[in-house]
Amino acid sequence: MVRDGGRSDEPGPAPGLPRLGAVTPPGPEIRRLVDHVVATRFPAATGVVLAGSTATGTSTPTSDVDLLVLGPGAMFDDGRTSLAATVEESGRLVELFAYTPQAYREWAAQEVAAHRPVILAMLRDGMVLRSDAGVDELRAWATGLLAAGPVVDPHALDLRRYRVSGTLDDLADARDPLERAVLLAEAFHGLAELLLLAHGQWLGHGKWLVRRLRECDAEAADSLGRAVVAGDVGSFVTEADTLLAPLGGRLQAGMVR
Repeated sequence: MVRDGGRSDEPGPAPGLPRLGAVTPPGPEIRRLVDHVVATRFPAATGVVLAGSTATGTSTPTSDVDLLVLGPGAMFDDGRTSLAATVEESGRLVELFAYTPQAYREWAAQEVAAHRPVILAMLRDGMVLRSDAGVDELRAWATGLLAAGPVVDPHALDLRRYRVSGTLDDLADARDPLERAVLLAEAFHGLAELLLLAHGQWLGHGKWLVRRLRECDAEAADSLGRAVVAGDVGSFVTEADTLLAPLGGRLQAGMVR
């Protein structure tokens, strides 16, 4: 990625969303849990996908189980076409995401518009435990959308740059320790999202925002992260200005919202 300040001139990441680590077959305990959840709650399901850390073999005893379920309207007995719920099963929390194919497309479209494609990534990257031709078609559709990357209006990027610029000003002027800590976190969040979108990358919530930034620009993530962890406002602002420079620098005067 080309940036000011003598940084790496290697090409940046291709637009889209990098895949998670390779999926691994679930252990017998998880497989029994998933089979029980599906059999008792969604017996008509035609697609079952285990996602998240449980699918990549990186889960801990306290990790929840992310489960995407696809199938006909007959999966639901109350006329709904989708369900996002947290349930407890065999002492484990299970995050359920259940949809008819049409509802999946509609909810996925909302996530694409918000630039945070959670259920698209679940379908593309998860461990498929049950599938049919319709689910395979949806998976191909999800893969294509993720590879294309987010579509962001230039004015929307300018608005984000304007907000980051204002936050950096407030941060530099802040004297109250709590205000500085809050503004530092806000500045990191806003700048990370701006950098991701400006380079054609999808956003993420919480820890996934950090992971997305590391995938996009590990050097930027590390330098910004060190400043945030240390509470070093001066270093953070200096690095932020370096990262903003290729995007046009700070934006304040002349911005029309």
